[in-house]
Amino acid sequence: MSINISAPESHQDQIRALAAAAEQARGIDLEGEKKEKLVKSIKALLKSQNAVLVAHYYVDSELQDLAEESGGFVGDSLEMARFGLNSEADTVIVAGVRFMGETAKILSPEKRILMVETDAECSLDLACPIDQFNEFCDQYPDREVVVYANTSAAVKARADWVVTSSIALDLVKHLSDQDKKILWAPDKFLGAYVQKMTGVDMVMWEGSCIVHEDFKAVALKELMKAKPDAKVLVHPESPGPVIELADVVGSTTQIINAARDLDANTFIVATERGIFHKMAQAAPNKKFIPAPTAGEGATCESCAECPWMKMNDLQRLENVLNTGTNEILVDEKVRKKAARSITRMVEFNAKATD
Repeated sequence: MSINISAPESHQDQIRALAAAAEQARGIDLEGEKKEKLVKSIKALLKSQNAVLVAHYYVDSELQDLAEESGGFVGDSLEMARFGLNSEADTVIVAGVRFMGETAKILSPEKRILMVETDAECSLDLACPIDQFNEFCDQYPDREVVVYANTSAAVKARADWVVTSSIALDLVKHLSDQDKKILWAPDKFLGAYVQKMTGVDMVMWEGSCIVHEDFKAVALKELMKAKPDAKVLVHPESPGPVIELADVVGSTTQIINAARDLDANTFIVATERGIFHKMAQAAPNKKFIPAPTAGEGATCESCAECPWMKMNDLQRLENVLNTGTNEILVDEKVRKKAARSITRMVEFNAKATD
């Protein structure tokens, strides 16, 4: 069974408008002496405030490098939050998008969580407003509510489970083995992939990532013909026809590991191109080509870049450290409920990898 519930078309238009505004507000690139001076200032501020910078794979390379050089971390959203939890820092600075800051606060309520840019959103999060999601869940009280990490604290609080792309298949299969029926949100492409691979009875909210939904299978086929020796690595937030062409389908971390481990020199990659920095570090002698967002039916509104991720920059980071602005706060009742669904996932993952 599969029932798909779409966000209203007007809401989708609003998300695209916000993405266009974010593109206009993207960070400014610095070079040379100005950049060196700014990086030095930020490192000193981080140290003086006992603060740590955690950055997502999709932000610009200079922020990724700064995070690691200053004792911070680069990873996916859950890994970022877990690093913050285990860190002895009093303050965690999140370079990413809003739900990542919320997740960090959910797991580390006693710490000060600051965002480099609080206007940095996620189209999946925006596509699943809590009031509409509550109404959707109320229609299916007999179903286990499973939500993707790319959601607000309020949506996580309504859920029974939170999943990342790396664990979604295993967790949903586990629930199916217990004869559970699933309510899935918000990513329709990841949901469709999970359902295809597991055969689980699912009803699905129809959100999507504006970056991954722009990858085009027809154009990808043409690129594959031109690069016959290349392996294709695809994030499961991509459309089904693109996923079907993949040699490896996986999370950001799984894509990086595949690039390092597979016996190939060239890779076509269908995910946000900020990940190429870490892939090049993991496999320095290999070549990485962005999967096409052009071709039949293409709009190229993302061109494989998330406009919200690109709002994170060094100037904004220094300002946050100087002013203490952009703090993330989560209502305690919401936080506790959201922590329960996240903790269940973490505990399941720990058992699965023992």
